[in-house]
Amino acid sequence: MSKEIVQIFDTTLRDGEQVPGCKLNTEQKLVIARRLDELGVDIIEAGFPISSPGDFKSVEEISKVVKNATVCGLTRSVKKDIDVAAEALKYAVKPRIHTGIGTSESHIRHKFNTTPEKIIERAVEAVRYAKSFVEDVEFYAEDAGRTDNEFLARVCEAVIKAGATVLNIPDTTGYCLPEEYGAKIKYLKEHVTGIDKAILSCHCHNDLGLATANSIAGAIHGARQIECTINGIGERAGNTSLEEVVMVMRQHPTLNLDTNINSKLLYSTSRLVSESMGMPVQPNKAIVGANAFAHSSGIHQDGVIKNRETYEIIDPAEVGVTESAIVLTARSGRAALAYRAKKVGYELTKLQLDKVYEEFLNFADRKKEVVDEDIHQIIEISKIGIKATA
Repeated sequence: MSKEIVQIFDTTLRDGEQVPGCKLNTEQKLVIARRLDELGVDIIEAGFPISSPGDFKSVEEISKVVKNATVCGLTRSVKKDIDVAAEALKYAVKPRIHTGIGTSESHIRHKFNTTPEKIIERAVEAVRYAKSFVEDVEFYAEDAGRTDNEFLARVCEAVIKAGATVLNIPDTTGYCLPEEYGAKIKYLKEHVTGIDKAILSCHCHNDLGLATANSIAGAIHGARQIECTINGIGERAGNTSLEEVVMVMRQHPTLNLDTNINSKLLYSTSRLVSESMGMPVQPNKAIVGANAFAHSSGIHQDGVIKNRETYEIIDPAEVGVTESAIVLTARSGRAALAYRAKKVGYELTKLQLDKVYEEFLNFADRKKEVVDEDIHQIIEISKIGIKATA
């Protein structure tokens, strides 16, 4: 049975760029946009055109260079926003306007000081107006994670009738548990008349570290678009990580879900975004962190050397990493030392390895990590009379 495709909506250049200190210029955005298109993302949210002249220019220029992906511009449910977004997207092969409004009780009462009925009116008006410019209109129900399901269903039904093609159900504050978020998507699938005319989309924030889990829960229950960023970059604790949701679906075939992403470009794309934004990737970051395929425990190293799958569920090459890293520390065993010694040209017998290992432990106790240059020194100190073959 063929897998169902979950579309990947990348918002690195919009939500991701909202992180303090991560501002990109237009040229940098164009480089990243081209890479995202090559990576295989289905939709690139290029920016929020009305927010500044620079953002408008970036969306316009990105629209000119992206060949495959849909190019999307964000707006509020304000006619002027929509006018400006439509103008910025005029060169896009496949343009999308992403408009919406807050739907939670907190947003209705405190942010807008209005009524639920007025929110629905504004939502419908915005979608209808956006539809007059482009065929593809996405509606976001901001703070949907804390919105009453029955009211959220009413909003969704109204905007579908107005022409919305995608319904974005954001967990804006990262509050939901996966079971709750999945149940919310399931409720909408079952209670919104005309839901078959629109794609449900997950836009989850990571305030409690649950963005990826929530997005996958949403997809399991019928969402067919996930909004995410490279490296999970974004407001506060970040957004759903693109590389994580892609590989979760790929590593769990029983979900019967997949994406159009070329996973072999994930690691290099992660580096590109990190360097462009000056935002380091934490070493223990899943999939693309420096330690994602690194092993320093002797037991783990021995297992990986014998069979990679003992301690790795993903082949590093699948995400563009050359190979697993066997890191030599005081916790490493003989197997790891022999493996790394062979890499730098030494074929050690068991007796030679025993002698070298004693010296290695003394050396490793003084250093956090033993590197290739150190191996030559350790073997020389051990006086076993062996020369490197390469």
